Amino acid sequence: MARKQSLVVITGVGGRLGQLLARRLHRQEGVEVAGIDRRAFPRKPADVEHFRIDIRRKAAEDLFRTRQVDVIFHCGVMHDPRKGNGEHHSWNIRGTQQILEFAHRYNVPKVVILSTGDVYGPASDNPAFITEDAPLLGAQRFAALRDLIAVDMTAQSWFWKHPEIETVVLRPAHILGATHNAVSNYLRLPRVPVLMGFDPMVQVLHEEDAVAALLAAATPGVRGVFNVVGPDPLPLRKLIEVAGKGTLELPHVVLPTVVNRLFQMRFAEFPAAELDYIRYAATMDGSRAREVLRFRHTYGVREAVAAALRQDIFDGSVESGRKAPRLRTSRV
Repeated sequence: MARKQSLVVITGVGGRLGQLLARRLHRQEGVEVAGIDRRAFPRKPADVEHFRIDIRRKAAEDLFRTRQVDVIFHCGVMHDPRKGNGEHHSWNIRGTQQILEFAHRYNVPKVVILSTGDVYGPASDNPAFITEDAPLLGAQRFAALRDLIAVDMTAQSWFWKHPEIETVVLRPAHILGATHNAVSNYLRLPRVPVLMGFDPMVQVLHEEDAVAALLAAATPGVRGVFNVVGPDPLPLRKLIEVAGKGTLELPHVVLPTVVNRLFQMRFAEFPAAELDYIRYAATMDGSRAREVLRFRHTYGVREAVAAALRQDIFDGSVESGRKAPRLRTSRV
């Protein structure tokens, strides 16, 4: 009897991690890949289907109604401080609810949701290592995280409402690579601003390790919330030194005003609210992912920083030569 093809759906396939995940999966025997994203997918592999539709629209349901989907990787969560709160809320909350409803309606056995470790929030009284049961306080000082926390909590409530669906939520540390997130953009600055008197411990994760964690989360029988961390934490100034950059030392009373002005003028890619990440620590305990997912990071700090600084991979055309983990599903 011929082995059944597993159909994997990736939302947000036009984003950097979505593209990397699709490129890893399409080469694996017995796996079909379909992506949903209204954005383009540059240099898309020929055997990857790309549906350029909005996940909030009814047209997105056609894929699930007409095909038997085995795994959904929901990587289509928006975190763009330049987008309005209404667009953020609609895209993240309604989009996630839609995907979860499709999973329930069409008997998808596995859903993996990519959240973020930012949901915990940096604070002076954080424990040395934050575990998965810690409160999600990231929106206390950074309102833009409210809907990301809501996505995370929506998925957690889904665990109890639909135990027949193996739902996994990943909260990765700061991902470095050919992406335009805040930490990668921060390290690309000619001189990197820091706060006088503050040198918090930080955690970074190579984008390829983030993809490996997504694949590990699809393992049959796995469900729940997992922090995903890479190499050991290091002081912020040491991270900047690894990047080969000089620092711009500024007092805390001055920097928020400067950053807000630069953000408004589009010279900075992160608002002043994110400065707490260079003031206080929010390091996570990754032991649960190591024990349950058997996840181990492959890339060190220097490799992660180099991935963020290499201009030639910003278009997603360069792939790692390292062997990627294989996808395992319950239906093959």
